[in-house]
Amino acid sequence: MLHVFIIPIFYIHSKNIVMEFITLVKSFEELSPTELYKILRLRNEVFVVEQSCPYQDADNKDPKCYHLMLLKDDGLMAYARLVPPGLSFPQMSIGRVITSPKARGTGAGRILMNTAIEQCHQFFGEGPIQIGAQAYLLKFYSSLGFKEVGEIYDEDGIPHIDMIRA
Repeated sequence: MLHVFIIPIFYIHSKNIVMEFITLVKSFEELSPTELYKILRLRNEVFVVEQSCPYQDADNKDPKCYHLMLLKDDGLMAYARLVPPGLSFPQMSIGRVITSPKARGTGAGRILMNTAIEQCHQFFGEGPIQIGAQAYLLKFYSSLGFKEVGEIYDEDGIPHIDMIRA
C-alpha cells in the first residue's frame, strides 16, 4: 500500500530556505529498482564510507519492513526503515535512520523521525517504539520522546544505546 505525503517546510534554521519534501512510504515489494538503489546508495555513502564502518547492510530485514523516503527534486534526502515488532526488538522499531549530507541542517531528520513514528503506529498499531541509536544522537532522539534503556554498547565500532518511546 503506497503512501504519499507532501510536507512543506517553511523555515530551515539559520539558512532561511523554504524547502518542500515529497514523502513516500512503501513496502519492500513496492519499491522500484531505482528507489531501492537510491536507498542502498545513501546507506552505503553514510554508514559505510562517511562513518568508516564496513558492515553487512543487507541483513535480510528489508523485505519485511516499510521504507520511508523524503525526496527533493528526485533525490533521496532522508530515509528510515520501519521495522515490525519481533524483527529487531520485541517492540516495533525504526532503523537505518539517515539524512543525506545535502539535507543536513534543514530539519529533514526531525520530519523523517516524526513521520516514521506516525507511520509505525499506522502500520503496526499503538505501542512503544524501540531504536538502537548512535550514542552521539542521544539528545536528538530524546527530544522526540525516546528514553534511554540500558548502557552504551559497541555495534560495528560505533557506540549505540537502546532507546524506547512509550
